[in-house]
Amino acid sequence: MKIENLKFNNNNYEIILDSINEGVFTVDQDWRITSFNTAAEKITGISKKEAIGHLCYEILRANVCETNCALKHTFLYGKPIINSTANIIDNCGRKVPIRLSTAILRNEIGEIVGGVETFQDLSYIEQLQKQLESSYSFEDIIGRSTRMIELFSILPQVAESSSTVLLNGASGTGKELFARAIHNLSPRHNKRFVGVNCAALPDTLLESELFGYQAGAFTDAKRDKPGRFLLADGGTLFLDEIADMSTAMQVKLLRVLQERVVEPLGSLEPIPVDVRVIAATNRDLNEMVRNGLFREDLYYRICVVHMQLPELKQRREDIPLLIEHMIYKFNRLQNKNIAGVSDEVMAVLFNYDFPGNIRELENMIEHAFVLCRGELIELQHLPAEIRALCKTTVKELPTLNLDSMEKHLIIEALQKHQGHRKLAAQDLNIDVSTLYRKMKALDIQYQKENNENKD
Repeated sequence: MKIENLKFNNNNYEIILDSINEGVFTVDQDWRITSFNTAAEKITGISKKEAIGHLCYEILRANVCETNCALKHTFLYGKPIINSTANIIDNCGRKVPIRLSTAILRNEIGEIVGGVETFQDLSYIEQLQKQLESSYSFEDIIGRSTRMIELFSILPQVAESSSTVLLNGASGTGKELFARAIHNLSPRHNKRFVGVNCAALPDTLLESELFGYQAGAFTDAKRDKPGRFLLADGGTLFLDEIADMSTAMQVKLLRVLQERVVEPLGSLEPIPVDVRVIAATNRDLNEMVRNGLFREDLYYRICVVHMQLPELKQRREDIPLLIEHMIYKFNRLQNKNIAGVSDEVMAVLFNYDFPGNIRELENMIEHAFVLCRGELIELQHLPAEIRALCKTTVKELPTLNLDSMEKHLIIEALQKHQGHRKLAAQDLNIDVSTLYRKMKALDIQYQKENNENKD
């Protein structure tokens, strides 16, 4: 049977467009909307009748309309945009994340007559992403390693109390993030979180920063200045790098913690304060106490609850999750669509010790975002010093995709517990049945050590 070419009229095209799940609209060369399908109506909350004839940016109100319009880019360079991301504002004022593509429309003789944009609502996908991240996050802290899960499990109880907390951890491990999480989960969350870096100021300035001063206390004191303790009244004061505080300042801080009053410079009367103190340091205060560098009485006053934050090299299983989180973050901030890192990059990062911890990893990913123009971050996008370190070893590194990393972590847990399946599963924070299933799927043939009751 001979099939004749079908000729579609405008009504046919509207039926086809309205059957598509993605939003579709077209514009003329003056940026006025000429068609608007049913899915576009649903996503924006604006009817076809309201949209047609209006300027597209009046209808979509996207965050890229003024600075990085995809359709404008397509008109200027004649190239389609595929799977870019943006946010639009719907008819109820809600922000809607979308994925969009654009192309030029031409007539029968090849003249440009307008453009077309298709867009997909990513709200549900973003919600799933948040649910996935929430399974391995606490406030803004990301992790699924055993040590992080243990910290997550006690954070609510620590937050509910009014006890002073000491956070120990190397630079870049997220001490301030933990301090903020404790504050945000506490009954004090409606009051201020105030931070001060004790290492950044000399004694005279630190004293006035912490306790404040009154007008006339010294030559340049023209008016009263409340200290950080008073600013944090009812809330939380975060004392970062407390180990760098001088002995004289330690004495003054101890008095505030004991008597719950502050005396601003030039004041004749002590002022009562209700402040929860969270202190942080990257040094061993116990050793400093033994060496006479930190007051023992102050140490016991601030170390009521002690939390040791792990370095990144001690929680390597969190590296892929952190990378995924950072890529998602920088895609949104820089309006890019980088899918991830190559297996080679993952292998290098997984085996790197990260002396700068999470902060260093984040800087690496941001550096790579500046240079990357494709979908995957490759070795050449990493900082030069990291490339130099890995030149001699990258050929020896295993290809570490997610499956191989999971296999590596399972074998590591089994070795740690001499083949004891139940303890290994607890260490990995999964059920024993899940461990068996993963061992079978990943072809892990781990031999138990002599004891038949290891599982």
